[in-house]
Amino acid sequence: MEDPTEDLMEDVEEEEEEEEEEEEEEEEEHNNDDLPPPPSLKAPFRSARMQIQRSSVCSRAYFVVVMVFFHMYILNVIGLLLYVHYNNGPGELVDGDAAPPASVGDGVTLTAPSDPAAGVPPGEDHGQSLSLARIEGIRVGHVQQVSLVPDRTHAMRTLGLKPLLFEIPDFLSEEECRTVVQLARLKGLTESRTSAATPGRAHEEASQPLLSLSTEEVFSLLDLNQDGLLQKQEIVSHSRSQDGTWLNPDNLRQILSGVEARPTGMLTLEDFGRVYDQSRRPGQQRSGKLRSRFKQRNKHTLLHQGPGSHHVLQSLRNRLIGLTRLPSSLVELSEPLQVIRYEHGDFSDAHHDSSAARLGTTCEHSRLAGNASALTAVSCRYLTMLFYLSSVEEGGETTFPVADNRTYEEQALQQEGVDLTDTRETCVRGNVRIKPAAGTALLWYNHLSDGRGWMGELDEYSLHGDCPVSHGLKWTANSWVNVDPDHRQQTRYQRLAAQRHRAAVEEHYQPLSYSDLHQDLHQEL
Repeated sequence: MEDPTEDLMEDVEEEEEEEEEEEEEEEEEHNNDDLPPPPSLKAPFRSARMQIQRSSVCSRAYFVVVMVFFHMYILNVIGLLLYVHYNNGPGELVDGDAAPPASVGDGVTLTAPSDPAAGVPPGEDHGQSLSLARIEGIRVGHVQQVSLVPDRTHAMRTLGLKPLLFEIPDFLSEEECRTVVQLARLKGLTESRTSAATPGRAHEEASQPLLSLSTEEVFSLLDLNQDGLLQKQEIVSHSRSQDGTWLNPDNLRQILSGVEARPTGMLTLEDFGRVYDQSRRPGQQRSGKLRSRFKQRNKHTLLHQGPGSHHVLQSLRNRLIGLTRLPSSLVELSEPLQVIRYEHGDFSDAHHDSSAARLGTTCEHSRLAGNASALTAVSCRYLTMLFYLSSVEEGGETTFPVADNRTYEEQALQQEGVDLTDTRETCVRGNVRIKPAAGTALLWYNHLSDGRGWMGELDEYSLHGDCPVSHGLKWTANSWVNVDPDHRQQTRYQRLAAQRHRAAVEEHYQPLSYSDLHQDLHQEL
């Protein structure tokens, strides 16, 4: 029988041996951790660290490039904003009755004021700071949407940057084009100064209107409020137009007598027909001779667009104010609308609508505000808006011979013995040519900006003319905005114009007797 003590001792010894073996294994593992890894294991770890370092360098380089381009973009945006600011002038200087400036770009709509001239006499805002807004062309071919009448937008396309030139199709409706042409015919057209006709013939034709309208059309044109009744005040409004007369003195007096002879003081269309037929008989006999000799370079007339004028003419002026965002007083005090008729072979040589500022000259429109006796008067037209009132079958294009040239030199207008201003010979050589289409309008600036929100130097690239009409008739209308380069001179002019306007209004509404009214008509006509 085995001794239990011996068994116990053996178990203790076995446990001690196991513990020693475990301690030896732990020491070996600890020693192995302190030894460097085999060469075969070092290479992968070193390559991985190098790849990580290279990736970090590439990320930093990429970040630097991105930041450089971002800063360049920010600088370009700031430069563009400064350019627009110094070309348009500070926005807070825009006159209070003008439309607020709108940014220009794709999808942006410029909206006209609902009634730019409501209740404001011409020149009344002379006390406010004036600034000349300017539409940005962006680039040739750029199209921007403009809203000038309710529920309708127009696509305005940039045709040139030198000069800043825009085209607006369908600016006028067919009815509006026809109305302006009828008003011009009713008023009577005068031979242009460049015509080769004799002075005697020019005077004879200027004194006779080209009446080819029906009685209903004439009645509608004279009926300003379109109520179907012709009143005394409507006849007086035509006789007091700033630019002359409608019809002739005999016509107006006979029509006015017919109005006053009626118990109601008004003429219906039927009554007007009898009076009008009697009043125009002498003039109709002479008009046949006029039409048979109507072979001039062009003929023109002026139509007043102020209070008392036809609503279509006032609408055109208001749309111009809305489109250009100019102070309404500048537009209201500008020249009347000029309507021109071109027949076969009629043309106009290339010219500038405005004049460069020179020592010893003053603007024609603001001459009364300066020393007129010591200065030569010239035309000062900030911009031109041309309306095509008819389409032309062949010829009659508006040409800009040097538009968007790199440089402008007057000597360069003579090329190989050919004068580029002679549209009869060099029309096809114009850089920009626009074919007339009824209802289309052109807008261009005759002057640059002075960088402070006012009119600067003459834009020489605005040289333009009219190609000869080869087939058909061409009717156009020019609307100019007169601005004096001298801001103080323009302000003085508007102050004087406002005073004269108030005096004229007070005199106009004084009751006139029959004899006084006819005497006034005689003086006016």
